[in-house]
Amino acid sequence: MMEEKRAFHTLETQRLRFKKMTLSDGNAIHEYASNPDVSRFIGWPLMHSYGETMAFVQEMMNKEEAGTHIYANVIENDSDKVIGTVMLFNFDKVANKAEIGYVFHQDIWGKGYCTEAATIVCKYAFEVLGLHKIHAQVTAVNVGSSRVLEKNGFEKEGHLKDHYYIDDRYYDCLLYGKFQK
Repeated sequence: MMEEKRAFHTLETQRLRFKKMTLSDGNAIHEYASNPDVSRFIGWPLMHSYGETMAFVQEMMNKEEAGTHIYANVIENDSDKVIGTVMLFNFDKVANKAEIGYVFHQDIWGKGYCTEAATIVCKYAFEVLGLHKIHAQVTAVNVGSSRVLEKNGFEKEGHLKDHYYIDDRYYDCLLYGKFQK
């Protein structure tokens, strides 16, 4: 299974490629992880300092080493820059499913990169890992994230009222799922 997980770091499309997360990516990750508009609804804490970001990157690397998460930084081929991070986590070996997640630099929003990255994550999850289902939880106000999932064939499976408490306010949660065909 470790070889299959390592293959995640080598996925690519015409515009993007994945790479294993390293501490040397800290500056690029800090650029989007320290942006309140990016981090508000993704489940990552807002990074107030470079040191916080580095600690968080190390924590993600530790989770991957422990086998509970798979992370890859997304590189834009034209610029050779880290523009985001994608992940599979919350693996359930009995039900053969996992959760998908993604976070991208605000400068590239609306250009289809996240949709493209999610497409190859799903393909990998079904074809390489042999998962039965991929699921996602999205804050209802995060319309862009919902759009990414829907463009990738995810169906809305549920709606949880006041599920998240962010910045002194409650937000609804949308549950999405996609099955291997």
